[in-house]
Amino acid sequence: MPLSRARLRLLVISLLTAAFLGALDHTVVATSLASIAGDLGALEHMSWVVVGYTLAATVLLPVIGKLGDILGPRAVFLTALVVFIVASLACGFSQDMTQLVIARVLQGASSAGLQLMSQTIIAYVTTPRERPRYLAIIGAAFPVAIVVGPLFGGLITDFWGWPWVFWINVPVALIALVLAVVAVPHVEPSGRRGFDIVGAILFTVAMVSLVLAVTWLGDPAAVFAVTVSFAIAAVAFAAFFVVETRVAEPFLPLRAFRNRAVSAGMALSAIIGIGLFSVTAYLPTYFQMAYGVTATVSGLVPIATVFGMLVANLGTGWLASRSGTYRPYPIIGTILGAAGLFTMSLLPVGAPLWVPMVVMFVVGLGTGSFMSLVIAVVQSAAPRSQTGSITATLNLVRQVGSTVATAVIGGVVGFGVAGRLPQAIDPSGLTPEVVRGSSALIQAEVAGIYRDVLAPVFLALSVVYALGIIAALLLPGGRLSDESPADIPVDVERVSTP
Repeated sequence: MPLSRARLRLLVISLLTAAFLGALDHTVVATSLASIAGDLGALEHMSWVVVGYTLAATVLLPVIGKLGDILGPRAVFLTALVVFIVASLACGFSQDMTQLVIARVLQGASSAGLQLMSQTIIAYVTTPRERPRYLAIIGAAFPVAIVVGPLFGGLITDFWGWPWVFWINVPVALIALVLAVVAVPHVEPSGRRGFDIVGAILFTVAMVSLVLAVTWLGDPAAVFAVTVSFAIAAVAFAAFFVVETRVAEPFLPLRAFRNRAVSAGMALSAIIGIGLFSVTAYLPTYFQMAYGVTATVSGLVPIATVFGMLVANLGTGWLASRSGTYRPYPIIGTILGAAGLFTMSLLPVGAPLWVPMVVMFVVGLGTGSFMSLVIAVVQSAAPRSQTGSITATLNLVRQVGSTVATAVIGGVVGFGVAGRLPQAIDPSGLTPEVVRGSSALIQAEVAGIYRDVLAPVFLALSVVYALGIIAALLLPGGRLSDESPADIPVDVERVSTP
């Protein structure tokens, strides 16, 4: 039975609040890390505050998605909210780095539950045609969190102290919890089904090993650990795929990939992670080094990118719900992304800063055109009984694509710059402040090096988006259905046509 408009609005507010909290905790800690490490006396383990959160949020996505299908999304969502509140309190009260990392792992796991179940619940309570609009609203949490997270983290740390970076979550999450108890409907699970424990263990081992390997990839002292981690990941993935072909209820819905809409949507989701999310982390450094601007000014380019994502995400969600047509937006979006990144590869160092801002705004515009829309399309094409699992897989390929590509780009930039620097410049002491304080000749040389190293990266990412054009063209045509959620058949081939 469809929800009333008032209850649906309360539901969206609750889901948006929870999704924003989950997304914010990816970014809000960045400006607090130095204070946290200094206070807890563990500078060498500082990165694990971020890695632990990201690792849990990525690896546990399929587990949470499967639990949503078996137990129902309401139970998983409410549990995730409660765990998030407890983990946020534990983070702020941590007395050493070990306690903080453990609490951050719990926070990352619950954050994945908040994000994933928000998308899953929307799939259950809306028609396929309504879905893009509401998913776009919830999807807006991520780009907003990218912009405001570091700013909030810095302000809270400076004025209240770093524990409040975590404690500030508690009152907001409690409000979201009260709204969720009232507004989130009970969705009857599609029958009690088995949980593929062997597949889940193999997949978790494989993903943990893979994420750790790519995290350590740029550390020369971790060559052995990287090699072992990659080997374990390869063996575990091979065993996982063998197991998944033989069980009645596989851990991941691999059979759904036979559907063209599902496979094309997964490819588009991966392209977002590989093609844009990976490079945004390096944009500020690039513009500080190549353009000689301050850290504050260098942040304008990522902000322009995120603003483009936000505008297009909300706009295409509204348009797709209004017309029911979805296919043109991924096609246009991937073309804009490919063209924008190709233009970035050609920009000379001396170009005014507003030029790359406009270009990256276009890339963000293109990415936002299908960022949330592809979730609605894939959910509509998958069986209702696998809504949680298929949504988890979409998020997983995006996360893994971003993680792996970020590590690769970091290695290319780090080794590429170090290998090109003249002997007079020490790579370990190369900072934006040092460059700005150097002679005009040194500044020009460093700027040229960064441009020469990043240009092929932008070109490669434009090729990734060009492959995305093919994936977008492979999406089946037709319109999103107006069927009520209760009437949606369990049919893997279901994307409605006129």
